[in-house]
Amino acid sequence: MYPASVSRIPQRELGLPALAAGAFVILAVALALFQLSAAGIRPVGLFYQRGFHLALVEVLAFLLFPWRRGHERGIRSGLAWSMDVVLMATAAATALYLTLNLDAIVGRAGTPSTLDVIVGVAAVVTLLEATRRVLGWAISSIAVLFVCYAYLGPFLPGVLRHGGYGTGRIVGQLYLGQEGIYGIPLGVAATFVFIFILFGALLEVTGAGQFFMDLAYALTGRQSGGPAKASVVASAAMGSVSGSTIANVVTSGAFTIPLMKRVGYRPEEAGGIEAAASTGGQILPPIMGAGAFLMAEYTGLPYLEIIRAGLLPAILYMGTVFVFVHLVAVARGLQGIPASELPDFGATMAKGWHYLFPLAVLLGALLMDLSVARVGFLSCLAIVALAGGRATWDRIMRVEDLEQGPGRLRRQSPYEWIRGGVVRTVDSFVLACRNALPVSLACAVAGIIVGIVGLTGLGLNFSAVMLSFSQGSLFLALILLLLASLVLGMGLPVTASYIVLIVLAGPTLVNEFGLPVLIAHLVVFWFSQDSNVTPPVCLAAYAAAGVAGSDPMRTGLHAWKYAKGIYLIPLLMVVHPEIVLGGPTFLVIGKGVMAMVALAAFAAALEGHALRPLSGGGRILLFVVAASAFHPSFLVGGLGAIVAVGYVLKDLRLSPP
Repeated sequence: MYPASVSRIPQRELGLPALAAGAFVILAVALALFQLSAAGIRPVGLFYQRGFHLALVEVLAFLLFPWRRGHERGIRSGLAWSMDVVLMATAAATALYLTLNLDAIVGRAGTPSTLDVIVGVAAVVTLLEATRRVLGWAISSIAVLFVCYAYLGPFLPGVLRHGGYGTGRIVGQLYLGQEGIYGIPLGVAATFVFIFILFGALLEVTGAGQFFMDLAYALTGRQSGGPAKASVVASAAMGSVSGSTIANVVTSGAFTIPLMKRVGYRPEEAGGIEAAASTGGQILPPIMGAGAFLMAEYTGLPYLEIIRAGLLPAILYMGTVFVFVHLVAVARGLQGIPASELPDFGATMAKGWHYLFPLAVLLGALLMDLSVARVGFLSCLAIVALAGGRATWDRIMRVEDLEQGPGRLRRQSPYEWIRGGVVRTVDSFVLACRNALPVSLACAVAGIIVGIVGLTGLGLNFSAVMLSFSQGSLFLALILLLLASLVLGMGLPVTASYIVLIVLAGPTLVNEFGLPVLIAHLVVFWFSQDSNVTPPVCLAAYAAAGVAGSDPMRTGLHAWKYAKGIYLIPLLMVVHPEIVLGGPTFLVIGKGVMAMVALAAFAAALEGHALRPLSGGGRILLFVVAASAFHPSFLVGGLGAIVAVGYVLKDLRLSPP
């Protein structure tokens, strides 16, 4: 086990006064224990779980994020703290009102009382303010625009016109029913997403993040451009369970970006590679951010089927980023890190092999067809038990920690040893809650948007517009969907963008264009990732630029280049559905290889370099070959892949050394 005395998320890093920091830690522990209990011990009712979860999330948001971002280190006036206390009490009261009066509210469905409306308005306003503090003005403003749309329907032109609704009807939709704030998105966040975010936090706090990082460097560090390749491997390993692209950028990027710069990558390249690799972690099973859980809820398909369908496309994406990284390194003659400076593979495995068991427990529980919440619960128990078991073994075998500085060894007392384990557990709860705030609030606000869409019939109007502009062409419809995703991504986080787009465009893709339900959802989910890496709003790239010390926009442009698979692979899913839905083994493997060759050919043509520098004609040929994979005939794509491989090998043989 990694040093027990080092806390990954010191409570003092909350940047709050002692009383507020203590309250945050206590509430974070309460939320984590509640989620664990609901997931694996005693399930609770729908509104009770969602209400308690959202109330605590909002209270934590008001504690951690002040009214003005300039006050983030906890410097708030007495008036500001008084206002925040009122908001916290309001968040708790609105959830309590709903749960305590649930039977009466259901009994008067459609005719809310005056008090129902007042409390509902308070709930919406409180949620919007909590979201503004955590995620910024954009998403709250979009939600407000949708609420205004519900009021102003009679005054709007064309397809936007509707009959209009009063406050009571809107509140009934958003607060008192199952199609608004407490709808499917928040239900997924409260039931499934949090427990897996907690699993990722436990992995990180107990040292698994460092283990996967060391393992990635041991495997790839000596190769050309080794740190960049290690970034791809490590980001895939940790990003798939962390639940947050930006958190993955900041944590793994702190190690990988400086080393990439050291071996010759420009700062904006290093930041772009880390952003693209971390984005891949969000489409890689078994977690896929919140996407896999949301897809399972919206489609009604088993969770295991969702992650099985998403595996091959995710491998293609990470493979494409890896190819880009390799081509840049070869073209510029970038070297790896000397073996003497890298962790030893055997020593790394000996020190952290036990971190692989929780992942095995997770996959095993999935294959046993247990509920997703129970899978997350068992996975959390597994990492705690195995980390504790390893620490106990180290203590019995007298493995000592270097705690007092170089040259001074001291064995921990039993009290210190136990206290270290408790502190790390609490830190994992705090980390999980901090990481869950953006996801849970985004899902709750997405519920407002989805509720208004359902109330006003906007989804049907959007479908009509989409059909009109695309003229019945699936390709044009996908381009429109991509543009809509890019626009929404300027204001909505990835999860909220996916929810809104699938509600608006999903029925059209399935009913009018005949896409299988699972492929339609995966296409929308992949497109909604573009806000991480596509300028002008590319949040993961901006976070990476902060670590790299590079220009944010240039970093975003590099991330956009390395993440081209985000746009190309969904098209391959549509043209070759076997990549997602499966089929005969030979066909799936063949189409997977064909797709990877086409994506590699595209990367080589874009970089102007394969095994050797490419001529102008060679680049054009590889672009054409890459395009052949998007023909529905496997024969055309397969021949294109053979031509690409043959050309590169021929070019290598004929080129001078």
